[in-house]
Amino acid sequence: MSIIRLDSLCCGYGTHKVLDEISFELDEPGYVCVIGPNGVGKSTLIRAMTGLIKPMSGSVFINDREISTYSRKEQAKIIGYVPVMTSDFNIMSVLDTVLIGRYAKQKWRTTQRDIDVAYKALKAMEIDGLANRRFNELSAGQRQKVSIARGLVQEPEILMLDEPTANLDIRHQVYVSDFLKELAARTHITVFTVSHDLNLAAKYADTVIVMKRPGILYGIGTAEEMITQRMIRDVYGVDCEITEDHGTPHVVLQDVLGKESEA
Repeated sequence: MSIIRLDSLCCGYGTHKVLDEISFELDEPGYVCVIGPNGVGKSTLIRAMTGLIKPMSGSVFINDREISTYSRKEQAKIIGYVPVMTSDFNIMSVLDTVLIGRYAKQKWRTTQRDIDVAYKALKAMEIDGLANRRFNELSAGQRQKVSIARGLVQEPEILMLDEPTANLDIRHQVYVSDFLKELAARTHITVFTVSHDLNLAAKYADTVIVMKRPGILYGIGTAEEMITQRMIRDVYGVDCEITEDHGTPHVVLQDVLGKESEA
C-alpha cells in the first residue's frame, strides 16, 4: 500500500497552472523534504496533498484512497497540516491554540488526555512555559513552534509542514529538524516538509523531492542522489561545491551562473 501517491497532478489558482503533471509515490514512512526555488509550487503541492485545493487534473491518493473521498474529520485523523505561520489565533492562549489541533480526537469537550498531549507537544518544542501566554505576545520563532505543536497534537499518520524552520534561529532550526526526523523514525509516521535550506534537507531527510520551474518534478530520491552539483546548477542556476559531512552532502555555494555575462 502506498502512503502518498500523486498521479499526473496539475494544480493552480483560477486559470493559472502552478503544478504541471506531478507524479510520485511514497510507500515507506520517514522524513520527506521538498526543495526548490521560490515560485515552483512547493506550498501549492502540500496544499493539494491536504485537500485544501482541488486539482485541475490528476489525483492525490492517501493510503490508496483518493483525497476528495475523505470527510474532513476522517482526513484530520490521518493528516496533520502545519501551514506557514499564521496570526489567526491572536487573542487565544498558547495552550488553547495548540488544543485546536485536537479537533479530530475530541468528542464534545476537552479531556485531561487532550491537555496532557498538548503540554507534551509544547514541552517537545521547548515552550511549555508559554502555555498561558497569549499567542499575539510571542515572537515569530515562538509562534512557529506553537504551530508545530498544534500539528503534533493531532497524532496523525502523516504530518505535513510548510517551512517548519521559518523564523527560527540556527539552534532551533537544527533542533526542529532533528526532532522531526526522530519523530518519523520513532513513531513510523510520514513527516512531509517544505524547506528552502538545502543543507538541512541533506542532513536530515530520508527522501528529497526536488521541484523546478515551471512547477515540474525534477526528481525524487535520497539526499545523496538528489543534492548534487548538477541539480543545483539545473534547478537554482548556481555553482557550488559538494562536500561530505558525516555521510551526507553539504552544499558550499559559489557563483550565480551567467553573472559575469550579465554584468
